[in-house]
Amino acid sequence: MMSNTKQYEPPRVWTWDAENGGEWAKTNRPIAGATHKATLPRGKHPLQIYSLGTPNGQKVTIMAEELLAIGETGAEYDAHLIRIGDGEQFSSGFVEVNPNSKIPALFDTDTGSRVFESGSILLYLAEKFGHFLPKDAAARTEVLNWLFWLQGSAPYLGGGFGHFYAYAPEKFEYPINRFTMEVKRQMDVLDRELAEHRYLGGDEYSIADIATWPWYGNLVLGEAYGAGEFLQVESYKNLRRWAKEILERPAVQRGRIVNRTSGEPSEQLHERHDASDFDLKTQDKLATETTV
Repeated sequence: MMSNTKQYEPPRVWTWDAENGGEWAKTNRPIAGATHKATLPRGKHPLQIYSLGTPNGQKVTIMAEELLAIGETGAEYDAHLIRIGDGEQFSSGFVEVNPNSKIPALFDTDTGSRVFESGSILLYLAEKFGHFLPKDAAARTEVLNWLFWLQGSAPYLGGGFGHFYAYAPEKFEYPINRFTMEVKRQMDVLDRELAEHRYLGGDEYSIADIATWPWYGNLVLGEAYGAGEFLQVESYKNLRRWAKEILERPAVQRGRIVNRTSGEPSEQLHERHDASDFDLKTQDKLATETTV
């Protein structure tokens, strides 16, 4: 049976339609570089994080909180909110830290190093402080296998499945089916690995888990894209065991709400400049202050 749907014919030369692309259209453009001049804020701590509480952003703030939880005071950080929907990632200051204009970005005031790409930031912090990355060469390699697996796989989940299932201005069967198949395959990969090991890459918690949990942990717990039933997440028993165990970690509970601007007000800490901010400056607390 022939479809009445008109087929898209690509033009000979592509031109940018700035209004096309759904909810996140304004965060993307076909050129790099700054659109406006603005200096990034600088706090008092060694690590300056510029981010938003997306899964990629959560990786870095969870890592910082995990380091602080084991006594690494040098991992104290300021987390500055970058509102990507407003184009703040295209400021001259942000582009200096990350020429790719994507969150998260890190500036280490101790070393003067800029670090961008979430996987690179996790590896940088693990090596700087000597935690959450095994010293043994074989064990280290296995953890890095899973870190790079995540960096290569998550775009199929977020930019692929998440975009077409939840954010695209229209629903199309082909891309939703295509990316659903891939995401379910990825969850099966993780489920099989976690049937053999407590954590990704072995029996020790590592940057592989910290990188993967904000994407696939949230997904398998039914907290991403409203797609829990659609993806039958309850069938991935080992992955759900791992996801629940990591969510119970106090550092994860703290790090996952930093720079977050959606969800329950009690789970939104727009900026973090002191450990006391978790008790005093979440959005529910700030709203109470303004009504008193």
